[in-house]
Amino acid sequence: MAVLFTSDLHLAAPRPKSNEQFFALLAGPAREADALYVLGDLFEYWAGDDDLADPFNTGIVAALRACAAVKPIFIMHGNRDFLLGERFAAASGARLISDPTRIDLYGVSTLLLHGDTQCTDDADYQKFRAEVRSPAWIEAFLATPLAERKARIEALRAQSEAEKQRKPLRIMDVNRLAVEALLREHGYPRLIHGHTHRPATHEHRVDGRRCERWVLGDWYGSGSYLRCDASGIISVAL
Repeated sequence: MAVLFTSDLHLAAPRPKSNEQFFALLAGPAREADALYVLGDLFEYWAGDDDLADPFNTGIVAALRACAAVKPIFIMHGNRDFLLGERFAAASGARLISDPTRIDLYGVSTLLLHGDTQCTDDADYQKFRAEVRSPAWIEAFLATPLAERKARIEALRAQSEAEKQRKPLRIMDVNRLAVEALLREHGYPRLIHGHTHRPATHEHRVDGRRCERWVLGDWYGSGSYLRCDASGIISVAL
């Protein structure tokens, strides 16, 4: 058996290929695995659990529920869907997990996170992240009408894309010292994360310890996941 990891699917109605690949993952490999972990940004955005009635969201939730009835699915908040809540979890059968989460993966201590917290060189993003993750901001935002929330999210996405064009690429990647501090804090585990859309395997030497860092790819081009069993990790394209 194996455990599967994926992230940054950014599922949305205008990208049917990604959606169909996700349905195929849930109908096939995920049901044959011990568990499936989605490490953030399952959706292109999530405006709140009162959007569960949207036909597109309904289809995704139904597919999750069918798979979760057979094998456990764990979902972590990303920077696009951190408003996923308990109503979504109850409807989908998935379990929401904190960022970071440490698990024992076939005898190897493994730390899971979305990855954006380690992009510490991007000070503007970290300031924005702290603001929108505060309970007061979330409560006020969810109190506004759904249509208004969606319009605001679309405006923020457009602003974010424009800002990315002006930012150096290096500040949108993880900071090496931040990663090493995280590894040290958690006892030098293996690390798996997404967010940066730069799939790769990295080796960190921290206090004389060798630590692996696996970065998940996004699904804008083609879907993929990591398959981990007792013999190690491989990347699988859909």
